[in-house]
Amino acid sequence: MDKIRDKIKRFLKDSKNTVFLSIGSELRGDDGASVLTANELLKKDLPSNFKVLLGYTAPENLTGEIKRIKPTHMIICDAANGGLKPGEIGVISVSDVDGAAFSTHMMPMNVFIDYISRDNPCKTLILGIQPGSVEFGADITEEVRETAIALADAVFEIVKPKKK
Repeated sequence: MDKIRDKIKRFLKDSKNTVFLSIGSELRGDDGASVLTANELLKKDLPSNFKVLLGYTAPENLTGEIKRIKPTHMIICDAANGGLKPGEIGVISVSDVDGAAFSTHMMPMNVFIDYISRDNPCKTLILGIQPGSVEFGADITEEVRETAIALADAVFEIVKPKKK
């Protein structure tokens, strides 16, 4: 988690307005990992310039809201098969998601990012949590649950309001 925390911290260094977009389905086991991360973040006292959006399986439905927020930085989080151990997090390059639909979702992620950035250029970081099981009706596995919660804690530690 330390490497991912460092990458997020470097990514958000000059952020003025950030969107954390979770993608996934809680009905498909570990595909709900980022939804769990987002829900954990929403329980915390986040700064006003950090917005958490639940995209579920149709993040394209949030393009208008994202454009209204006008983020300088966007973190997209989803379950992604990167050949890692279940629960490990990988950083996915935007250039690596060209053309193919991302995970179990309909819109290709590069099209989604291009559409958002057309009117409001922003830096994008894609985090993929390696699933163990994405079977319909399965519960999230323990190692993926632990990672999702730890990711929320790590993001919060980076963005939490500084005490005066």
